[in-house]
Amino acid sequence: MGYAIRSVILLGVLTGLFLFVGNLMGGKVGMTIALLLAGAMNFIAYWFSDKIVLAMYGAKEIPYQEAPWLHRMVEELAQRANIPKPKVYLVPMEQPNAFATGRGPSNGAVAVTSGILRLLDERELRGVLAHEIGHIKNRDVLVATMAATIAGAISYLVNMLQFALLFGQSKEGENNNPLSLIASIAMLIVTPIIATIIQMAISRSREYMADETGARISGDPLALASALEKIHNYVYQIPTEVNQGTAHLFIENPLSGHGIWELFSTHPSTEKRIERLKELARRMVF
Repeated sequence: MGYAIRSVILLGVLTGLFLFVGNLMGGKVGMTIALLLAGAMNFIAYWFSDKIVLAMYGAKEIPYQEAPWLHRMVEELAQRANIPKPKVYLVPMEQPNAFATGRGPSNGAVAVTSGILRLLDERELRGVLAHEIGHIKNRDVLVATMAATIAGAISYLVNMLQFALLFGQSKEGENNNPLSLIASIAMLIVTPIIATIIQMAISRSREYMADETGARISGDPLALASALEKIHNYVYQIPTEVNQGTAHLFIENPLSGHGIWELFSTHPSTEKRIERLKELARRMVF
């Protein structure tokens, strides 16, 4: 519940930032247009993202007869999560990874790479699949779309302000005010960065939430912890081209950074995730 509340708070902060930028621009019409444009783009992405992402990575649906054990595992976990069984896809990728997509539980899909099937044992793979089913159960695609819509609208507003500054279309009396110009330039630089940090924080919060949800679904937090450790060790040894716009979907993001750059990462550090899972395992024992 804590992660869900955190996501709501972060979405509220992101919305507040959008309203603040729009108010500074002094144009409610422009603010409305920006929100509508961003909303339209992300509405399309929301409804077709599953097909787009699966096609992007050449994912093929796995027939039941080709991997009945895998289908049974997904079905068992879905029943424990009280959601319909997601479709199961194979991604022809050597890097060990997995992701979930779909607008919600009624049309979810889980995808595993050929690399992860070779790397993990059955218990660890079950932990990973439970994590991905956790994403579906928690409707994380919807939350990510909401965050992207607001962050996108902020980007539109900043671009509009940049256009106004370039062509001298700012509010009357501001063109000759150096302080106003400096403030506007600062906002151009800082606002998109803040919006990105908040958007990434929402993504990290949902990863923690999916870890916990998946661990409770499987009843085995240590299985996911073991899987994350293996995946993390291999993911940097087997680099692959991952579209930045879809990096947040994967259970381990090869593009994530460390230190200050973790603010801009879609995932928390693997070490922190493993630590939290071990703590959850200790709590579940008692």
